[in-house]
Amino acid sequence: MATRFLMVIAFVLGVIAPPVSAQIVAAEADARGIPTIAPLIAKVDDAVVNIAVVSERPAQISPLFRDPFFRRFLPPLQELPPQRQMAAGSGVIVDAAKGYVLTNNHVVENGTEIRVTLRDNRSFEAELVGRDPATDIAVLKIEPDRLTDIEIGDSDKLLVGDLVVAIGNPFGLGQTVTSGIISALGRSGINPQGYEDFIQTDASINPGNSGGALITLDGKLVGINTAIISPNGGGNVGVGFAVPVNMAVKVMEQLIDYGEVRRGRLGVMIQDLTPDLAEALGIDAKSGAVIASVEPGTPAEEAGLKAGDVIVAVDGRKVDDSADLRQNIGLRRPGDRVDITYLREGKKRHVKVKLAEADGRRISPRRHAYDDPLAGVHLAPLDRGHPAWGEVEGVVVVDVAPGSPAARAGLQRDDVITAVNRKPVRSVRDIDRALRNNPRAVALSIWRDGRNLFLVLRS
Repeated sequence: MATRFLMVIAFVLGVIAPPVSAQIVAAEADARGIPTIAPLIAKVDDAVVNIAVVSERPAQISPLFRDPFFRRFLPPLQELPPQRQMAAGSGVIVDAAKGYVLTNNHVVENGTEIRVTLRDNRSFEAELVGRDPATDIAVLKIEPDRLTDIEIGDSDKLLVGDLVVAIGNPFGLGQTVTSGIISALGRSGINPQGYEDFIQTDASINPGNSGGALITLDGKLVGINTAIISPNGGGNVGVGFAVPVNMAVKVMEQLIDYGEVRRGRLGVMIQDLTPDLAEALGIDAKSGAVIASVEPGTPAEEAGLKAGDVIVAVDGRKVDDSADLRQNIGLRRPGDRVDITYLREGKKRHVKVKLAEADGRRISPRRHAYDDPLAGVHLAPLDRGHPAWGEVEGVVVVDVAPGSPAARAGLQRDDVITAVNRKPVRSVRDIDRALRNNPRAVALSIWRDGRNLFLVLRS
């Protein structure tokens, strides 16, 4: 059987020479009599920036450490300095007055130092305002000194076939422009754990342009370039993806307000509505999300929703499937009131629901890295899929950034934090409260593979 490897590249994406079909754009002749979009590029290119990120990873261990004779002459492993590495990406200035820059989470997630370089070669140290792995969006802040921003468009109004231009920093070469069309809308499946509604484009995108701008021919930002699909991990083949700007802006607003994204929660388990399910439920709907179960004590239960109900719209906007409903609810804030349209026994009904707060992962903003011993640690609620379920109560470590204080102290993925400074914790909020009381030195009680451990972290 023939095999074909398709790799999603979501590290730093850039743009190079596009296919011939992508070069055909609507352009007016200038004074030279040559069709060009140069005036459009001149209008927006100062708003697209290059981003350089320095990160740290644990030092590579010499084979001599395995030899008892040589080990006594070497420094202790915990004293080895971490190794520094660099990466490059792109970003877009969206608020010149305040210095806010939109980029991708995966560009900056492990960064200990972040620098933004403008088209005029001025360089600024950037502060990480916040980041959201679920949508792959991050917000930086630089000094608002003679900056140029870009006008925000409306990605909900895009149509397949619209002409677009991608601007970014491919392979660290510097600002590069390519053109293409909107190939598809509402793409998903790139990151099943995230919130996806990708714009697909054939404008050439390559490693280096993550966080760059996707703009329409009226000079408005409609997407943040994010990923490509490429055979064997190679270059662009005309299948690139961008986060819609409407989604990016919603995430950005929360990151600026809270330093994190606080997601709304309905409290239902859902699945796609299939033709067989529709027939079994006696309804003629062709799209929607079927409620498989309702969690006790949640807004869904309080609103009277039941298993078997089919949610077909939220605030009048059609729900295509379970992923669409998850994204619609997950991008709203706790406390938001939504109008749920659903079908029960073939009849359409409406109910108003006030969303609760999802107890999601905690991402410590890097700007607090020196104040927060858990900076770079991703945390999530303990669920039934974890071996510790039923054994202990606590919060699961989902990931630990290399070189972070927690990594150096020995905290590992899948550890369960059961107490902070000897006080039991059951949620991410409990941990945040404990850190506020004593942020620089934290004693963690850990459950790991059936054993109880004790770790001390210092920022």
